[in-house]
Amino acid sequence: MRNYDSRKRILVTGGAGFLGSHLCDKLLEQGHEVICLDNLFTGTKRNIDHLHNHPRFEFMRHDVTFPLYVEVDEIYNLACPASPIHYQHDPVQTTKTSVHGAINMLGLAKRLKARILQASTSEVYGDPEVHPQVEGYWGHVNPIGIRSCYDEGKRCAETLFFDYHRQHKLEIKVARIFNTYGPRMHPNDGRVVSNFIVQALQHKPITVYGDGSQSRSFCYVDNMIDGFIKLMESPAGFTGPVNLGNPNEFTIRQLAEKVIAMTGSKSEIVKKPLPSDDPTQRQPDISLARSKLGWEPDIQLEQGLVQTIAYFQQLLAEA
Repeated sequence: MRNYDSRKRILVTGGAGFLGSHLCDKLLEQGHEVICLDNLFTGTKRNIDHLHNHPRFEFMRHDVTFPLYVEVDEIYNLACPASPIHYQHDPVQTTKTSVHGAINMLGLAKRLKARILQASTSEVYGDPEVHPQVEGYWGHVNPIGIRSCYDEGKRCAETLFFDYHRQHKLEIKVARIFNTYGPRMHPNDGRVVSNFIVQALQHKPITVYGDGSQSRSFCYVDNMIDGFIKLMESPAGFTGPVNLGNPNEFTIRQLAEKVIAMTGSKSEIVKKPLPSDDPTQRQPDISLARSKLGWEPDIQLEQGLVQTIAYFQQLLAEA
């Protein structure tokens, strides 16, 4: 528990989402005051129900595409639908959330002289021609595809962050998040981990897109949140962008087989066509995070899946 002098008032946008709610938990655990801001488009009150009576927690229903007037010391900007099903539902709004949301939060940070962290994404690399992906790689992104609202929205948000840093001397931090999983994932978000676990627990066919040879790297949520906080607390001169993710790479088929084995499911794997612009490889080079933040994930896939499967078992039992 921090003393009053070291306690910060921290704004978490997207705070009722998967990552945001875990971040709120951790910041409260460290003794800070937290304002959790969310419009509940993909976030859910279920994720923060346990915090409503916490004396240092405040929930505010608000859309970041509109200006916000609060007094805080730090801002974590996590607001944006992050799964293809959700961000493609209203692609114009997705772009506005990334771009207008960044402008509004950067404006707030500028007024308050507050440090601000942007939750960017590995999707800025697109379907990469460099493997594993390093922060210096500029990406291979389709600017007019069905994923562009998210990919290009996040790329533009990074541009805004660095322009505010150069033009207004704002203290910024930019994290490029690779695939993350764990409790509180949305059961219908279309991501492979949640999809596979829900399908396996219900003994339904597990849908693999393409031949299942495309690869991903999966980081457990607790490790990701530690990465956020280490980045936010790093020296002012280090802005990022910095890759945060687990460098251990698995094919989608390997993940499906692992989930079936761990759930004891009778599900069979069925193949469907690969979606447009779906990246074939995704693996972070985390050398920068190791050297600058002293950060690397220590929870590996099987260990994290145990917790995630247990969460979805409980969720389905309550449905």
